[in-house]
Amino acid sequence: MTLTAVDARRILAGITDPEIPVLTLDDLGIIRNVEVEHSNVRVDITPTYSGCPAMDAIRDEIETQLSAGGFESVAVETIYSPAWTTDWMSEAGKRKLNEYGIAPPALTTQQDPAVLCPRCSSADTKVVSEFGSTACKSLHVCSKCGEPFDLFKTI
Repeated sequence: MTLTAVDARRILAGITDPEIPVLTLDDLGIIRNVEVEHSNVRVDITPTYSGCPAMDAIRDEIETQLSAGGFESVAVETIYSPAWTTDWMSEAGKRKLNEYGIAPPALTTQQDPAVLCPRCSSADTKVVSEFGSTACKSLHVCSKCGEPFDLFKTI
């Protein structure tokens, strides 16, 4: 059986982010390119930010899953340019974040977007800390329901 880039992408579509397990790599938009030649595959990924500690785990999982899927040689390359942006996240991924209790990022083109509470949808929220449970999130609290929540920062 000859493996294709479609086969590789199908495997990659099932890999979740180690820090936010409701999101897939596709949801995050970090898979930049997939090339297959014979049973060798190369995957280009762009980190959400240059110091993201999850990238090693993501690279290892890509290698593990593609090898298990029948690819003999797996190369994962990190591409820094263009820099990743939250605009690359899928709408499905943003919906999953909200359902998980993390406010999704706004589009980078939006000026001063309202941060909606993922629990009650109120826009009456405020920043508690610029850093949440991970560096890519900030901590907020909802004035209406009183619940704290993370916002996935717009980058």
